Amino acid sequence: MLDILAITTPIFIIIGLGFLSARSSLLSREQIRGIGSFVIHFALPALLIHALTTRPIEEVIKPGYLLAYGLASLAVFAVGVALSRWLRGDNLQGSAMAGLGMSASNTGFIGYPVAAMVIGPTAAAIPMALGMLVETLLMIPLALALAEAGRQSGGGARQVVVQTARRLSRNPMLISMLVGLSLSLLELRLPSILLHSVELLAQASAPAALFAIGGSLYGLKPGGLLAEVSQVALGKLLLHPLAVYVAFSLVPSVDPTLKVAALLFASAPMMSIFPLLGQQYGLENRCSAALVTATALSFLTMSALLGILGI
Repeated sequence: MLDILAITTPIFIIIGLGFLSARSSLLSREQIRGIGSFVIHFALPALLIHALTTRPIEEVIKPGYLLAYGLASLAVFAVGVALSRWLRGDNLQGSAMAGLGMSASNTGFIGYPVAAMVIGPTAAAIPMALGMLVETLLMIPLALALAEAGRQSGGGARQVVVQTARRLSRNPMLISMLVGLSLSLLELRLPSILLHSVELLAQASAPAALFAIGGSLYGLKPGGLLAEVSQVALGKLLLHPLAVYVAFSLVPSVDPTLKVAALLFASAPMMSIFPLLGQQYGLENRCSAALVTATALSFLTMSALLGILGI
């Protein structure tokens, strides 16, 4: 148990420091957002580019990993939508957001720091990139398209597709992945000075991300939404890792280290932009409450997973 706590406790201490900094007004909400913006636009893209350009393309693209992780996430998304739509009688927008909350992890801000402490930062960077591909190209567009279909009446399909494509084209994670994959495919290496700069930025990604997520949690209130929050939080922390475990059991060609990484990423709470996505449909309070609850409970569930894995 002490070994497990040695991995998880430092992570949640840094999250706690971010929360206390915001609570004590040491840092304003705008400053916390600035740290998060630094992580999203500089640190995590640098980490992805460094990981993808320092190894051959055959070590980067893992079809078995993408297949298993993508199918597991899709299955959980479908369960989330079905439970919300037909069990709780929610509308299509709320059902789409519930499905997204259950199936898309906080891969960069929480999943990567945990995986980095377990399997090492270099080994964790590749599954992080693959997970972000699934989330960015599959889960988020699917959820937004479904939510827009519920909000719009008549012919708005083309507009939904165009707006989603525009958002993806400006996503720094997606851009950095495409840059890194292109350089790896062409067998091009960054000059040593530029590579060292990218490496320094990459090293800042984990602590800055954890601090930012802690600060952003301050002020979010999970009360009054028990049914919705319970479904999304428990579905994300329990059902998603279980689905990933089953999916990877059916794909025997995946490296065992990558399987461990996939489970750790799936066990992380939902992505930190979840409330921002829900805000477009008047669901920011519900999404924020689910994010707070899942992040708090993830200390217990991720620690339990490490114990089950024997780490």
